[in-house]
Amino acid sequence: MPQSNESPYDRVLATAGTSPPMAAAIAHPCEKSVLEAAQEAARLNLLRPILVGPIDKIKITADQAGIDPGSMEIVDAPHSHAAAEQAVRLVRSGNADLLMKGSLHTDELMSAVVDKAQGLRTERRISHAFVMALPGYHKALVVTDAAINIFPKLEDKADILRNAIDLVRALNVARPKVAILSAVETVTSRIPSTIEAAALCKMAERKQIEGARLDGPLAFDNAISKEAAEVKGIESDVAGDPDILLAPDLEAGNILAKQLAFLLHADAAGIVLGARVPIILTSRADSVRIKLASCAVAKLVMLAGRAAR
Repeated sequence: MPQSNESPYDRVLATAGTSPPMAAAIAHPCEKSVLEAAQEAARLNLLRPILVGPIDKIKITADQAGIDPGSMEIVDAPHSHAAAEQAVRLVRSGNADLLMKGSLHTDELMSAVVDKAQGLRTERRISHAFVMALPGYHKALVVTDAAINIFPKLEDKADILRNAIDLVRALNVARPKVAILSAVETVTSRIPSTIEAAALCKMAERKQIEGARLDGPLAFDNAISKEAAEVKGIESDVAGDPDILLAPDLEAGNILAKQLAFLLHADAAGIVLGARVPIILTSRADSVRIKLASCAVAKLVMLAGRAAR
């Protein structure tokens, strides 16, 4: 397949910027890179940032970054824990369309999100996805779950897949291809993830999981390389062309995503799915461009969800 110099992020950013900006509650944006990303997201028509946190600290950080804080709405919250709760309340009340992590720990933000009384839970299992742009790969590649579900059971994996499928469909892929990863491509009781992979494929056949083509279990080489699959006699229209890689557990997903990021220099935009709204979950180490890609992906997922209602 011919390679393009255009990154998958370029297409996502361009598409997301064509519609009106969405209000995003940014929890505890007390770090220069967060405010820079918020300002740039506003400039690109992605978001209308609502900065939720200690006003004095936000203003000091903005001044250090050369950003006029008066250009963005600020909602006062005394500390990071309160900022997470207030940002979630803004979403619950309809005053914000999206939620974004600022300079606080992921656990703090997600604790407010999953609160049974005041959070953003739905019937779906909440999961994390990395939307990765890899050098040499011909499209965006989603790796899930690498941050939230430690040892997901079969039913959890079904929801993780549903979330990822909705995500990729929002990126204009009509019928995503899903590779369900394990250590081997054969089903064996000695490796439970192979049995779960086979069960997920049968669930797709029975319309319990819809909107995608599933194949698994597949070892990573068979999932990513059509030639490797053919050598082993695997007939698959997913092999060599997946849109989604479903990891057997968080450890495997996290290691895989970080290997791709640090060895192949892949970009990894992070998003949390399965809540009432998409959650922009970025790392302090992420570049402004990766943060913007996360914002754009979340916006497109939200727009697709509204269109489906």
